[in-house]
Amino acid sequence: MRGNLIRKFLVILIIILPAISYTGCKKQKKCGCGKDVLFTITNQPAYVYFNDTGSIMYMSAVGDPYSTYHFCNPVEMYEKVKTYQSGDELLVSGHVYWECNYVYQSSNNSYQTSMYKVYNILATNVFLDMYGKK
Repeated sequence: MRGNLIRKFLVILIIILPAISYTGCKKQKKCGCGKDVLFTITNQPAYVYFNDTGSIMYMSAVGDPYSTYHFCNPVEMYEKVKTYQSGDELLVSGHVYWECNYVYQSSNNSYQTSMYKVYNILATNVFLDMYGKK
């Protein structure tokens, strides 16, 4: 009788213990400008590309050809870069977020997520690196 009671208690404990010890899902970062910041960059050398009106602006960090950063505020930053050529190496600072289209599409393709990343950046400053130039 006592052995039967102990077995029932152990079975109940085996069933209930995992449910009690479960701590929940890890919160994932929300995608999009102004949501959850992934990381912040400061004076990151990057090749900055933009069109003639400044409505489209993106960058690729020097040394990281597999990541693209789309500007959240291209018109505002265009005022700072319009004197330069598209594709020039500039220093960029700002807060980086996940790009929503990338997040949705990458859930279906594991190879894409391991190599190529797409981010949004809310740039705070973009300027030419004058180090070593006269």
